[in-house]
Amino acid sequence: MDYKKVKAPTNTITRDINEIAAPTGNIYESVAIISKRANQISVEMKKEIKAKLDEFASYNDSLEEVFENREQIEISRYYEKLPKPSLIASQEFADNQIYWRDPQKDSSNRY
Repeated sequence: MDYKKVKAPTNTITRDINEIAAPTGNIYESVAIISKRANQISVEMKKEIKAKLDEFASYNDSLEEVFENREQIEISRYYEKLPKPSLIASQEFADNQIYWRDPQKDSSNRY
């Protein structure tokens, strides 16, 4: 996922509780959905940055030598400037881009 193309703000904004609660009918359920999506995004971002930084890993046991790699610094700055996973998830929820279902409600409708 290209996180630079996400329309999420890079800092927190005030959101209307009624708009957040509207899709589910319950503010707590909406927050739970947003938090689960934020965890998914966070894990995905961690895997991505780890894969990029592993290219530069040196496996020397010497603690005395510390190398500064310009590319590593640029990669780290790129990820630091991205919106936080909770902000991305909140924006996705507001834009109706998150799919969710409640198995308890779905099972009760089957009978």
